[in-house]
Order: sequence, then structure tokens, then C-alpha cells
Amino acid sequence: MRESGRMPWSMVALLAALSTISPFATDTYVPALAEVGAGLGATPIEVQQTLSAYMLGLGLMSLWHGSISDALGRRPVVLTALSIFTLASLGCALASNVHVLIALRLAQGLSGGAGMVIVRAVVRDTVEGPAAQRLMSRVMLMFGIAPAIAPVMGGYLHQWFGWRSIFWFLFAFGATLTTWTALRLPESLLPEQRRSLHPVAMARSFWEIFNSGRFLFLAFTTGFSFQVFMQYIGASTAFLHEQLGLSETQYGWFFLPITVGYVGGSMAAGHLAGRLPARRTAWLALMLMLAAGLCSVAWHLGNQPGVFVSIAPIVVATFGLALLAPATQLLVLDLFPDRLGTASSCLIFVQIMIGTLDLAVVSIAVSASPLTLSLAMVGWVVAAICSWQGYRHLRRKLG
Repeated sequence: MRESGRMPWSMVALLAALSTISPFATDTYVPALAEVGAGLGATPIEVQQTLSAYMLGLGLMSLWHGSISDALGRRPVVLTALSIFTLASLGCALASNVHVLIALRLAQGLSGGAGMVIVRAVVRDTVEGPAAQRLMSRVMLMFGIAPAIAPVMGGYLHQWFGWRSIFWFLFAFGATLTTWTALRLPESLLPEQRRSLHPVAMARSFWEIFNSGRFLFLAFTTGFSFQVFMQYIGASTAFLHEQLGLSETQYGWFFLPITVGYVGGSMAAGHLAGRLPARRTAWLALMLMLAAGLCSVAWHLGNQPGVFVSIAPIVVATFGLALLAPATQLLVLDLFPDRLGTASSCLIFVQIMIGTLDLAVVSIAVSASPLTLSLAMVGWVVAAICSWQGYRHLRRKLG
């Protein structure tokens, strides 16, 4: 099944769209939280639980989507998860009270992560070498810009049509992807390549992956680096409104440049595939992110810069992130070529756990000023560099 040539653009677009389900389900909803509480007569804690329920479901199932697809095939798992997500979105749009909404958000989380897990396995099932890195960069392009455009889209939807319109959008999105997948996604995992669903066999696979130092270092490199961007999503209200003085209608001034940075980085990753080894691309990306973080700290130590100077380093760091992600993720999958789905699940699980810690604790703690956010950016990059160095050391040691 693996090829070194190009994949049709229609298939690239489908894989990219499948990877955006979870970011859209999370981030389009955030701007409407207050209105949800008012509309359903719910307390702030209950409203927060609708977001936490989704993250709980996402975390619980992130370990299993890929493993199940290694046994049953990619296509049936994706179609089943999409169907559940679509029905759960319909239920959310019609929910009569907050408790029903919490339960349905849990169902969305349990099913919504299948796309971003299995897409990575499909890429590695289908292509190899530089073609795989180019394809992964295109997929990661959409996965990366979705958290940037989703809050803007959600904000306008709830402002124009009310909070339920967000779930009607997710229902339409899910239904469209289900139909598109049923018509256009072939099965990429041959029957002879499938693995057992026996609990002992699955436990052994998880143990081997999580017991691999190279996997852990690469997974932490990916997870830590992605927080350079995600911490600003978590602190967006304080950073954009209170510190930069932007109104809700001006939030695009922040998200649009970041989207441009991610698009540029993804295009650069595709261009460098086959021209520069993945390990050198990753190192270049990390150094670029570190330079952006240090410049941000220096500027905020010296004075109180305006909007442009505050956002420019984030754009550069996001460019580096988009350059880094395809390389590190393919390196992870190449460690376990006979269980790509399980390896992808484990990688996503580590990213989700780090992201949950960031959104729940770190981004809130450092949102007091642009300087503390800049220092946190440097901290995340330094952690990613240390993890990357750990991977390089083990790779040289183990050969």
C-alpha cells in the first residue's frame, strides 16, 4: 500500500478535514459558554463541566481509536466514530438541560478524536519517505490552524444565531465528513497487517510503546512545543482584551497572523521534505521557536510594546511549530511500523495530557502579563529542546 508518489488532492483534503474535528468541537464552543449558562439556567460550574466532559471523553478514547483500527481497519473505525459524533452534535443542538448537554458532550469527546489519531496512521500506511513528510505537513496545516479560526467562527455563530447554532454547525460538519469518508476513503490497512484485539496483546503493545525512551522523548518534544501556541488560546481573553486592548471583533488581528504563520511553516515543511533530513528540520524549527521566545521576553522586559510587537514572536514560533510537527510525528510512527494506529494513539494521548495541564493550570497562571506569557513560551520551547536532545542521545546510543 505504501507509495513514494503524490496523493490526490481530494484525499489530502479529506484527511486534513478529518484531523480538524476535535479542534472545532472544542474551540468553536468556548465563546458561547456564558450564553449556554443563561439559556439552560445552568451554574458556571455546570457550564464548565460541558467543556470538561468533552476533554474527558477525548482523553479516555485517545488511547483506543488507533489500537482498534490496527485490528479492524481504519475505515470502519473512522465511520463509526463520525456517525456517533454527528448524532451527539445533533443532540447537543436540541438539549433541553445542562445535564443532557454534559452527557452528549462526553459522547462527542469519545468519538471526536478518532480523526486526528487515525489520519496519521493512514498517512504512514499509504506513503513513505519524503512524500509522507509532505503529506503530513499538509494535514498538520489544517490541524494547526483549526484552533485559531474556530473561536472566531464560534464567536460569530453565537453572536448572530445563538449558542445552539454552533452545534448545528458541528452536526452539518460531521454529516458532511461521514458522507465524504464513506464515498472516498479507501481502507489503507491490509488484512494481513492487522493485529489482535486481545487484551493481553493490546497491553503488550502499550507497554512496549510507553516503555520506549525514544517514543517518550519524541512525544514530549511534540507535546511541549505545541503548547507555545495553545497557551495563548487558553489565555486569549486576558491577553487580547485586557493586555492588548482588543475588542471581540478585533480578535482576528491575533488569529489571522498566527494562521498565516502556520500556513507558512507547513508549506516550508513540505518544501524541505526530501531536501533536508527530518531530524535537521526538527532542530531548525526548535531553534527558530527559541529565538522567537527570547525576542518576546527581551521586548517585554524593556518596555510595553504594541500589538504588532506582542504578536509577531507568536507568529514566528507558530511557523516553527508547523515546521516541526510533521517531522517529529513521522519519526514516532517510524519507530513502530507494525502498529501505526497504536503508536498514533499513544502520541495523541501524551499531547492531550500536556495540553489539558496547560489549559487548566499553566495558561491561567501565566496570563497576568505579556512578559509572563513570553517566559512561559521560552519554558515550553526549552522543555521541547531537552526532550529532543534526549531522543538524539538515545538514538545514538541504540543505533
